[in-house]
Amino acid sequence: MKSVMVMFDSLNRHMLNPYGFEESITPNFTRLRERAVRFDRCFAGSLPCMPARRELHTGRYNFLHRSWGPMEPFDDSMPELLKRNGVHSHLASDHTHYWEDGGATYHTRYSTWENFRGQEGDPWKGVVGGVPDENPNLVKFDGYREKLYRQDVVNRSYLKNEADHPQVKTFQAGMDFIRTNADHDRWFLQLETFDPHEPFFSYGKYKDMYPGGYEGPRFDWPDYAAVKESPQEVSRARREYWALLSMCDHYLGQVLDLFDSLDLWKDTMLIVNTDHGYMLGEHGFWAKNYMPLYNEIAHIPLFVWDPRYGVKNESRDALVQTIDLAPTILEFFGIDIPADMEGRPLSPVIRENVAIREAGLFGIHGGHVCVTDGRYVYMKAPVAEENKPLYQYTLMPTHMPCFFLPEEIKSMAIAKPFRFTKDMPVMRFTPAMGGSGAFGYGDLFFDLAEDPGQERPILRGTPAAKRMEGLLIGLMIKNDAPREQLDRLGLKLNTH
Repeated sequence: MKSVMVMFDSLNRHMLNPYGFEESITPNFTRLRERAVRFDRCFAGSLPCMPARRELHTGRYNFLHRSWGPMEPFDDSMPELLKRNGVHSHLASDHTHYWEDGGATYHTRYSTWENFRGQEGDPWKGVVGGVPDENPNLVKFDGYREKLYRQDVVNRSYLKNEADHPQVKTFQAGMDFIRTNADHDRWFLQLETFDPHEPFFSYGKYKDMYPGGYEGPRFDWPDYAAVKESPQEVSRARREYWALLSMCDHYLGQVLDLFDSLDLWKDTMLIVNTDHGYMLGEHGFWAKNYMPLYNEIAHIPLFVWDPRYGVKNESRDALVQTIDLAPTILEFFGIDIPADMEGRPLSPVIRENVAIREAGLFGIHGGHVCVTDGRYVYMKAPVAEENKPLYQYTLMPTHMPCFFLPEEIKSMAIAKPFRFTKDMPVMRFTPAMGGSGAFGYGDLFFDLAEDPGQERPILRGTPAAKRMEGLLIGLMIKNDAPREQLDRLGLKLNTH
């Protein structure tokens, strides 16, 4: 038995043809839907990029205990468990965050790995002073993001042809791995591209699929901010996203072609997934992270082909999450699932649409803590603007691009082990930036059946809202959330 995971970053469920969207051009996602099970109630868990990947490894929520960071010494890693149990795990990726301080312990969990440079502001090609940008982005960034932007201009100057694009190289490498090992058994490939994450950099033949709209300067990199741009500019950004989405679709099609030509459908599991979505003007926002985690971000696509059951061209409405993927893959290879994994194998959902959970959590460290049962979504905000008490618990004190700051290190205290740290004590830090926009948005509660666009929040005092708050507390306790997380949100253990 073999398994292939094709993972995209920021893949919008609500912009894919097989989920009912008609303006984008994604025929291979439709073709995939005809060969696999489409999951209609799949939700993210820990956001954004690396927190989602830690869940992919550990099958456990992590956003209540720390923010973006590496794998921890106590973590159960799915690809490493495969490696230890005689299943070769391989990562082919152009996701630059794997090679930063805050992600540098992920790729080494695999048996083998390869990376491809040049996405976003990857510090790749060294051109002192940069290169001129003849077609400037409408957004001008400050600080860290300005450095990313300047480096991205340099990187793009080396990506003139489609064959040079890191997504293309990633797919080629993943397909080379499949061809090389097609006749071997017991391997797992994670073929993971950074696209269609911003910036939405693609080529003319994909842009030509979406004629019309705004024809001014390039606008393929919205800021993480409220929308200030005109409707024409919003339309241009969406077309740039759709063009990159169609490029992703094209290379997904090559993987499907390979499955056909090598007859991999008979013994190879195929998973196509993402970490989260991305807002393109919906609710007046660009991007992710700082706003409430509306469905455009949290409700994500998922497709699975399991050769053991042969179920295809069917949909499933059971509530599933990212934390379910690690136990699904381990179970497929007959490997014991660690007790600390809270996710559940998807096999009963695939076979018979059996429910595997009543509700699930999702959120970002220090932001709203959210719960959904598939119909209702309840987002619990901090009760005070200072968003305290709030701590990070880790044995690996790094953020996305750097070590913890000196003021954070000076706040260090030793905390008792959590249930999932395997009797290891951990370091507790006070975040340098403890504020959150969640306080300003307040608590939000939506009925997705009556209000799928999440335009009309309903009152917390309803029986449904009280039930969801009880589920939220119960799941936080089950996850061994730090007690101060309950205090930060103003939750009481006897609230039901």
